[in-house]
Parts: sequence; C-alpha cells; structure tokens
Amino acid sequence: MSDQSPSCAEVGGLAELLLSHLDSAYNLARWLVRNDNDAEDVVQEAYLRAFQYAGAFRGGDARAWLLTIVRNTSYRWLRKTRAYEPVVPFDEEVHIAGNGTSNPEELLLRNADARLVEKALRELPLRFREILVLRELEGLSYKEIADIMRVPMGTVMSTLSRARDRFRKGAGRLLQNHKVADAAHVDQLGA
Repeated sequence: MSDQSPSCAEVGGLAELLLSHLDSAYNLARWLVRNDNDAEDVVQEAYLRAFQYAGAFRGGDARAWLLTIVRNTSYRWLRKTRAYEPVVPFDEEVHIAGNGTSNPEELLLRNADARLVEKALRELPLRFREILVLRELEGLSYKEIADIMRVPMGTVMSTLSRARDRFRKGAGRLLQNHKVADAAHVDQLGA
C-alpha cells in the first residue's frame, strides 16, 4: 500500500468519517457561495477531492481537514464564477407585504430574529462571514479555524473580533431600519 493509493478499507473508513460532517461542509459552503444549489455542487466537488487525496489524510481532525477542502473548493468556485463580490441581492421574502397574515406584528415576531441574523451575515464580507460560520455556527476552536484558514491563531482572534463587531453593527442597523419601517407602517395604518 503506497501513500498515494489508499486501500479500499481506508477509503471506506474515511468516507464514513467524512460523511458524518456533511452538514458542516454544506453549511460552510452555503455561507461562502451564498446559494443552496451552488453549495451542493461545491460540497460534491470537495468530497470528490477528499476521496481523491485520501492518502494525504494523516489522521487527526477529519472535520477540520474536510472543511479546509470545502473552503478551498468554495474559493476556487468563487474565483471561477464571480468576478466581484456581489451586492446584497433583493430578497423578495423580506419585501413581500401580506405574507398570509393580516397582522404585521405576528409576521415580524415569527421570523424577525432568524432573518435578521441571516441578512446581517449575508451582508458581511466573505472573510468575516467565513470566520463567523466556522466559530459561531460550526463551533470550531481557534486552532481548528487557524488550521483551516492557514493563518496564525492571533489572526483568527483579531479577524473574529472585527467580524463580530461588524456583525453587531450590521444587525443593529438592520434592526433600526426595521423599527423605522414598522413605525412608518403603523403611521400609515393610523392615517
């Protein structure tokens, strides 16, 4: 058995291990490429690469190894398909009036938190979005993030701090805009 040609048993064991991290891989890809279908393609390509280079896996944290491949595949896909970081797309769900309920407060309370978080994350630059997803949504340690992003741990901590600050400001701005829109809507109802 050579380093470049792992046995079927090794690949099978690695496949089982990697498949247990499919949700994390998809979650990272979705937040990086900002599209569900594209994220599925990225994850599929990342898994193919992982199996192709299974001999390079030397044990350790399979999740971090896989997420590194997903990250690299996502960035390669972004470079290939997008010439620039797109402007925040119009989200019809956010702007539809009368979404099956006659009470705007009910609608707001039902979906506000999740949509606010998602929208604030989507508006962040790619690097900030990536580090927040890895830390806050996937629960990776600073060391794991440093390994995945191939940066020093100090860079992880400072980037994470800036990302959290930018997220707080963005979420605060979105929340404030939402309150202003709600107040205008209430004024219109009273008129």
